[in-house]
Amino acid sequence: MSDMKDVRTISRQELLDMTENGADFRLVMALNEWAFRAKHIPGSEHFNTPEETFAALDPGDNIVVYCTSEDCHASIALYHALVDRGYRHVRRYSGGLTDWEAAGLSLEGEWVIPS
Repeated sequence: MSDMKDVRTISRQELLDMTENGADFRLVMALNEWAFRAKHIPGSEHFNTPEETFAALDPGDNIVVYCTSEDCHASIALYHALVDRGYRHVRRYSGGLTDWEAAGLSLEGEWVIPS
């Protein structure tokens, strides 16, 4: 898919370092509200509409978008929507929830089983 060649990405380790070091960035889950309530990476934000997204995020913000996995296209669509609107510092965590959870990292949400 040609869209994926143009997407700047971030690795799990880079994202983990940013969260642990208190970096100034916005972590946005690109899935629907039900999926967000079920399970998300701590510190994530979710927006129900493009209007909400563009109103909440500043074009100068450092933004990381993600969804379920490498094969999930919701984060690719959100990435392109932001870049097309002039957002300059956007990256995609392509591994998403699947990669984060497989590494044993913490999640939040109604479906998360406390350890």
